[in-house]
Amino acid sequence: MTMNATIAARVAPPRVARRQLAVKSVIERTAAAVGLVVTSPILLVLAVAVRRDSQGPVFYCQERIGYCGRPFRIYKYRTMTKDAELHLMDVLTAQGTALGPLYKVKVDPRVTPLGAVLRRYSLDELPQLWNVVKGDMSLVGPRPQVAAEVESYSSAVRRRLLVKPGMTGLWQVSGRSDLPWEEAVQLDLYYVDHWSLRLDLRIMCRTPRAVRRSTGAY
Repeated sequence: MTMNATIAARVAPPRVARRQLAVKSVIERTAAAVGLVVTSPILLVLAVAVRRDSQGPVFYCQERIGYCGRPFRIYKYRTMTKDAELHLMDVLTAQGTALGPLYKVKVDPRVTPLGAVLRRYSLDELPQLWNVVKGDMSLVGPRPQVAAEVESYSSAVRRRLLVKPGMTGLWQVSGRSDLPWEEAVQLDLYYVDHWSLRLDLRIMCRTPRAVRRSTGAY
């Protein structure tokens, strides 16, 4: 079965040993810590650029739902105007976009000029390395979602919460926001049930190409 294969609604329990997960956690948290040190000059430059580009804080913080339904605060560089949340429904209504799981607005007037560049190359997500160091996220895993989205999950979809959310994953290397919700779920459930360090490595190797292509990044 390929990584993009369709997964049945009823899925067997994940075959993941705790020892393997412990190894994954140690490797990823160490790699994220090293990544923060190595990219610190870039992180500083981006922080200054965000500050100068538009009014508002440098970082965007939002509560997301992680492993086993535990909430955590995710960190990103701010890519929208400071009052973006107040105008979300206006933008969705104007563009005929429904508010639901994995919703995205392709042409969002709230995105700043610099923010559009940061999103295109996923640079806005670099601060999530700190989330990985803290243990809230993994380098590889399902896309972290907000509480309102998680509340709409069926019992089968809630299986996404059996692993930590990731900075990258099958959803990202397979099209990101261009994927319909159903296909994104299938990929996430495939990851949960077939997780291995080898699969993580394959996804990590595919991530740079997906970022360069910027398919579904908006």
